[in-house]
Amino acid sequence: MTLDRVAGFGNVRWITNLTDRPASDRSVRETGGVVRLKTRDEILSAAARQFASVGFKGASLQDIAAEVGCSKAALLYHFPSKDAILTALVAPAAADLAGLGERLRALDAAAARDAAIEGFADLVLHYRRQIALIFDELLKLEHPAFDDLRPHIHELVDACSGRSGDPRDRLMAEVTLAGISAVVLRGPDPMEDAIRESIVDVARRALVPPKK
Repeated sequence: MTLDRVAGFGNVRWITNLTDRPASDRSVRETGGVVRLKTRDEILSAAARQFASVGFKGASLQDIAAEVGCSKAALLYHFPSKDAILTALVAPAAADLAGLGERLRALDAAAARDAAIEGFADLVLHYRRQIALIFDELLKLEHPAFDDLRPHIHELVDACSGRSGDPRDRLMAEVTLAGISAVVLRGPDPMEDAIRESIVDVARRALVPPKK
């Protein structure tokens, strides 16, 4: 604990600074008397990159904090655990995925497949790390963050398979979506808008039966 002197009007007062860490290691920066904490968005972006690189289990809070440039204590100020980071990270993608599912339920099989492919292309470009994480970790990671997500993924896969009862069609849909997610993840940042047309084209070639 250290004491910092603050100039007042005609007097001097002392305030307590509740850290013994050197200034270079502090997670806050003072500019004009205003303390700026590292933002949630910076932490979530770093976590997305770490999870995509080494997986959820392989990433540590210390690694995420180091990439952001803050202390682990500062990270824990925003998120109490790695589980909390994962939940916050996938929440926006999960909400959009749920919205897509609602639209798909109102369509017949053929229209739903087309809408699912188009919707997935938008999702994977907007949330490419999150979607890749979902498809890579969903089946092998039992985590509360994915509990509400699984039905929406199954709904997307079902629509992409043409609502087929054939397990081979569902497998093709899962492989196609996961493969596209993995390829887009390795692409440049930011992705070019033109790649969307390619994603839709690849998905349709794999999932839409040729016309007889």
